[in-house]
Amino acid sequence: MKIKHVFFDLDHTLWDFDKNSKLTFQQIFREQNITISIDTFLGVYRPINLKYWQLYREDKIEKTALRYHRLKETFTDLNYKASDDLIGLISEGYIRYLPSFNHLFSDTIEVLEYLESKYHLHIITNGFKEVQNLKLEKSGIDKYFKQVITSECIGVKKPNPKVFEFALNKAQAQAYESVMIGDSYEADVMGAINSGMMAIHFSEENKSSSVQRITSLIELKNYL
Repeated sequence: MKIKHVFFDLDHTLWDFDKNSKLTFQQIFREQNITISIDTFLGVYRPINLKYWQLYREDKIEKTALRYHRLKETFTDLNYKASDDLIGLISEGYIRYLPSFNHLFSDTIEVLEYLESKYHLHIITNGFKEVQNLKLEKSGIDKYFKQVITSECIGVKKPNPKVFEFALNKAQAQAYESVMIGDSYEADVMGAINSGMMAIHFSEENKSSSVQRITSLIELKNYL
């Protein structure tokens, strides 16, 4: 591949979202004296959160609705009485504390060090600008990236081609010399491919596909 530009997703690709999110909820639950087991809570919350993020990507709900309803529905399903005030405190605390936990996936630093000397590196993320920039900074990986593109700044979300077109333009990159690496087959992989870019799917699930797939970041050394 004659690649010059490498675009990464952030959450679930470089930044270990599940681990950091769990630690964030643990801190909030201690502060608010919420007695639900964190594993029980997350078992219900995670699929609900994915559902609302899908709606957000499709522009069917706004950011504030996503943050409220994913928690409201989880507590309702768990038969736990949570007032709107409590949900508001949890939602605000989650955004405030989440960037404080900065576990990265294995080999993230090694791979970024390796790639930085060969390519221009960038981020394309559907996450919220105020949180994503803090994650990059506090985890110490912001220095590796030339451009950080958040879909929130564009007004549409991956896999919308406008996101990738904007990112390519900002990076001064051509689609044919660019590759996208991310965990979401729909948002990252197909979004990039439909914009003329190449893509590598970072996933532990063994899905048969014509798209190149890796199960660990260190495998990127075999392709880039």
